[in-house]
Amino acid sequence: MRLATYSWFAVVLALACAAIGWLGLAGWMAVAVVAASVAMHVAGNAIGTRLRDATDDDLARWRRPGGREPPADLPPARPSHLERRSSLGRLVPVSAAIGGASGGVAGVACLLTMTASSPAGAALGGLSSAVIGGLLGFLGASFVEIVRTSLREALAAERAAVPRASDVTAECVKRR
Repeated sequence: MRLATYSWFAVVLALACAAIGWLGLAGWMAVAVVAASVAMHVAGNAIGTRLRDATDDDLARWRRPGGREPPADLPPARPSHLERRSSLGRLVPVSAAIGGASGGVAGVACLLTMTASSPAGAALGGLSSAVIGGLLGFLGASFVEIVRTSLREALAAERAAVPRASDVTAECVKRR
């Protein structure tokens, strides 16, 4: 590694130690999350590089004289609903609005009743809570919509691939 890389590592380590000293348990948790994120990123890069190299080796074998024939070109698959750009539906904006409204109301109510906050502080805190509530509503509704669409497409593909029992029975009767 280069000296600059070690320097950045030392800076990050110093900031992590300062966060641990300043924040206590929350600092340790933050360090653990950052370390896990970096480890997952490095592992993903290593796995992706290995898969890419293995694919390149397979293609090189096909291109060599006397190697296997490459597979026949398949027609391009029809893009699925998730591959196309489309609206997520009416559920998402409604959920984001409901999340924003409930987050704002909850934030203002909590700040006014549980703390000695001024009305201006409660309004600013309520606005922050509304943004977080809207984001959570959007994320939840998006997740539900994408899972619903994926399951619908998977079930439709499975129905198309597997013959119905009535078709199989009719074919057996026809053969007799």
